Amino acid sequence: MLDSDFVRASFPALDTPWALFDNAGGSVPARAVIQRTVDYMSRIQVQTGASYDLSVEAGSAIAAGRSMAARLLNADENETVLGPSSTALCYRLAASLRATWKEGDEVIVTNLDHEANVGPWRALEETGIVIREWRLRPETMALELDDLEELLTDRTRLVAFTHCSNVVGVIQDAAAIARRVREAGALSCADGVAYAPHRRVDVKALDVDFYLVSLYKVFGPHVGMLYGRRDALMGGRSVNHFFVGEGEVPYKYEPGGVTHELVAALPGIGDYLEAVASRSAHGGDPIEAAFAEFTETERVLAAPLLDLLESAPRVQVLGGTDNDPARRVPTVAFTTEGKHASEIPEALDKSQLAVRWGHFYAYRAMEALGLIDQGGVTRISLLHYNTPAEVERLTRALAPLIGA
Repeated sequence: MLDSDFVRASFPALDTPWALFDNAGGSVPARAVIQRTVDYMSRIQVQTGASYDLSVEAGSAIAAGRSMAARLLNADENETVLGPSSTALCYRLAASLRATWKEGDEVIVTNLDHEANVGPWRALEETGIVIREWRLRPETMALELDDLEELLTDRTRLVAFTHCSNVVGVIQDAAAIARRVREAGALSCADGVAYAPHRRVDVKALDVDFYLVSLYKVFGPHVGMLYGRRDALMGGRSVNHFFVGEGEVPYKYEPGGVTHELVAALPGIGDYLEAVASRSAHGGDPIEAAFAEFTETERVLAAPLLDLLESAPRVQVLGGTDNDPARRVPTVAFTTEGKHASEIPEALDKSQLAVRWGHFYAYRAMEALGLIDQGGVTRISLLHYNTPAEVERLTRALAPLIGA
């Protein structure tokens, strides 16, 4: 398990009396990310693309940021599209691919995903694209390949699905889904936003065509990332200015360019991961070593919370209380019989325990599970920078609220 003093010293925003358990909405940034942002804005906040030294340095800093984003997912730099958010990037991708499809072509979406990987595709229905829905099974709250099989046709052009739901927390077999989608002759677009803060993402091993990540949930600044397999990105139409060529990837997906100071800060994520890896017994790639440490630390942290929730007869945990790291991440959403989802977080506020309630933009999942009228779910989301002492504070305050 990671040394919590070392970890927390790397995150200035953790110097607060509040225990932060709303991390699935966004992690706090690493100190190295903040320092790089300040350095860029203090010294080289100039226009890029010029011949003078400061402009060249600024361009190099931004290029280093793209390189870091690519490394994080084991991608190539020319497969790495950056933008303001996963939602914005998915809308750009949908518009780009729609220009290559015909009326009557089909896209499959789920009712488990965050709306970021649903709404942009559903919007294409107004343009003549047929939308089919891959529905979660209420008894397991998961997506099953057998159900996808019934939806695939020779007109299927893309399947959008979640690698890990931001409300259920259970890990889907993204590689198996992507493989079946490719066999059907279609493209796959996986939402990895809720997965990436907890496990190493290897897009080559997953063999997906597109993969979405929010880097502000992986200890970075507010930047979204879209990985696209090179030939898949080349196949889409430009959503940039008319003079940006179809072969200019990733720029043709980045109208207005990227936010310079934020992208220049992305190597700070790598600085932090390498610092973690330097203290790890895991060898090899520093990113893999760091995430191996995160996995083990989070397993230990989540255990008392999941045990408490399992012991409470009025509580239902979405996705169950199995703490196997191969099965779930420590994003834990639950309902409490007889209580509106808002009651528990508001009570915990008094103890400076930051927990949240709602549908978390997985509105269709909440609707399918019949949870909208009770406010959705209460969600407690941990990261490796939480501490055993914080979890003890949480479980002690939570127990009487849930009848445990």
